[in-house]
Amino acid sequence: MRILALAILTIATASAAPSARAQMYDPAYPVCLQTYGDKGDYIQCAYTSLAQCNMSASGRGGECVVNPYYASPGPRKTRSRK
Repeated sequence: MRILALAILTIATASAAPSARAQMYDPAYPVCLQTYGDKGDYIQCAYTSLAQCNMSASGRGGECVVNPYYASPGPRKTRSRK
C-alpha cells in the first residue's frame, strides 16, 4: 500500500511542476538581444549586426551580445573558367 501511495505522490508532484522554458541561441544569426524584465529574461537571436540589434534594444532593458553558437557560412566555392 505504501508503494502505491508513494507512486501516486511522485506522479502528482511531477505533473504539477511547471515546465521549463528552453532558451536557444539561433545559429543562423551572429547577434542576439538579451532582454531582462518582470516576466523573465529571454534571448532573441535575429540580428545580423550589432548596430541593428542596438536599434531594437533602444528603450528596453536589455543588451546585445555576440552569439556564441553562430555557425558562419563557409567559404564560397568558385568555379574556374577554362
